[in-house]
Amino acid sequence: MFSGIIADIGVIARAEDRNGGLRLSIETRMLGMGDVQLGDSIAVNGVCLTVVKKEDNFFVVDVSRETLNCIVGLEVQGARVNLEKALRLADRLGGHLVSGHVDGVGEVVAFTDLGESWKLVVRAPQALAKYIAVKGSITTNGVSLTVNEVDGAVFSINLIPHTMAMTTLSELHAGEKVNLEIDLIARYVERMLAAEKE
Repeated sequence: MFSGIIADIGVIARAEDRNGGLRLSIETRMLGMGDVQLGDSIAVNGVCLTVVKKEDNFFVVDVSRETLNCIVGLEVQGARVNLEKALRLADRLGGHLVSGHVDGVGEVVAFTDLGESWKLVVRAPQALAKYIAVKGSITTNGVSLTVNEVDGAVFSINLIPHTMAMTTLSELHAGEKVNLEIDLIARYVERMLAAEKE
């Protein structure tokens, strides 16, 4: 589990083909690899991946073709990516509970500078629209964000300067694709309601 609070912006230093999947070597400056063990999970742009090798300033993960078919942003060598280590039981939950399992790929509709903040407008896949609510949480490229407006499958969020400085969301533009994960609570509420109808 993760919180959606980004610890570092890493760089995909190397992307090697592995039988249709990829082996990624990711450089990090501030993530802190000292307490990371082989087999630990690290979220990369919101995708939960398993560490198979590590050094002080980089780690290596394998990404299957099935995962690559469901996400965006991990196939380009040199790309900057949002990084977060898995939560420990004693950690503060500053964002919201995030599983690192991408539910769908959205598209940036608009990204507007409002002066004191930035408004990011995203079109989610239609199947995810029912899970997105005003003042609810959504994860975009691994970042925990609060939804401000919803219109069908289109939602908007405001980004404060701190979020812009500490994540790769500042690099987005209209037409770009983003990884989305809906709030776990919304998913479980739907399941409970469906079970009551059975």
